[in-house]
Amino acid sequence: MTWHTITEADIDEIALGAAVLGTGGGGDPHVGSLIAKRLIRLHGPVALRAVEELTEEDFVIPIGGIGAPSVSVERIQAESELLAALRAIERSVGRPATAVMPIEVGGGNSMLPIAAAAVAGLPVVDGDAMGRAFPEAQMVTFHLAGYGPGTTVLVDHHGNEVVSRPVDGAWSERLARAVTVEMGGGATMIDYAYDGAVVRECAIPGTLSLARRIGTILRGRDAAGRELRDDERIEALCADLGAVRLFDGKVADLQRAVDGGFTRGAAELVGVGVDRGSGFRLDFQNEMLLGRRDGALAAVTPDLIAVLDLATGMPITTESLRYGARVAVIAIPCHDKWRTPEGLRTAGPGHFGYDVEWVPVEDIARAPRTTDGEAA
Repeated sequence: MTWHTITEADIDEIALGAAVLGTGGGGDPHVGSLIAKRLIRLHGPVALRAVEELTEEDFVIPIGGIGAPSVSVERIQAESELLAALRAIERSVGRPATAVMPIEVGGGNSMLPIAAAAVAGLPVVDGDAMGRAFPEAQMVTFHLAGYGPGTTVLVDHHGNEVVSRPVDGAWSERLARAVTVEMGGGATMIDYAYDGAVVRECAIPGTLSLARRIGTILRGRDAAGRELRDDERIEALCADLGAVRLFDGKVADLQRAVDGGFTRGAAELVGVGVDRGSGFRLDFQNEMLLGRRDGALAAVTPDLIAVLDLATGMPITTESLRYGARVAVIAIPCHDKWRTPEGLRTAGPGHFGYDVEWVPVEDIARAPRTTDGEAA
């Protein structure tokens, strides 16, 4: 591993890449990057630790935001919440933190652990528990491996601290979501805090490095350092990630609302360019979860669906998607941990009530199409 320290100069690229992996959710990456850069300026660069370097003597704290992304844009998290949450978990379990990590690599939730590491003087782990962003607290690889959430902390900007010990991941989500709604729709959360041996077993490694690589491509340089034109960036990204370009279109209709602590809605696209004459629908719950082209399945959770600006390749979050925007929709195969029976039970289409069966996005892309666009 050659990258050992996160500096202020790294933040924009990590935030860009995490916004792609966040599939529209995970909190606003711009707001998170401003917080991270400020705290790195004040406290210095953040050391980066590889997942495989962790030992059972380590106590690793996943930290991030919970709630509706739409709320996080309007009510920015206070820096004091990060340190308050860390101190609350340390008091509750009687063990000092030795590192922090993202619970998800998506959007702003890739930035908050870096910010927390800077203010607390701790390293951040180059890995997370999703490999993307998901809307619910139990949708983590710790849960897939049979580990419970352990002691859970929620902190808000008023200074409230709520410590709970849910019996399992589903109860953690129910309790945390209810508390978050009472806290105004957004809070800082810590759960699944474990020693380094458990994190080594469960975490998806290298995801901050992956986010940085994605960000480098979107800012105009490929892996070989070659300059990329704006119109080359999406294809370069797809080639790097093994992603499928699903649709180029314009947002013709958008329904979005904050409901039960989530940003929920759907977007209807009309095709442009090679996709003129076709339509595409995106359904989201914080994250983009289901894509249909002309009514046929194009991609579905747990595979990643990302929306990019058609001209620049910049990622677009669910709360920043606008009527008339010209976008490209891509899909990225999820980590193999999510393609297991437990992974699909936890975060597959059935959990969200979608009337489709999960099919790997790469298999959908390979399937021949009939003349009306339906998969044959």
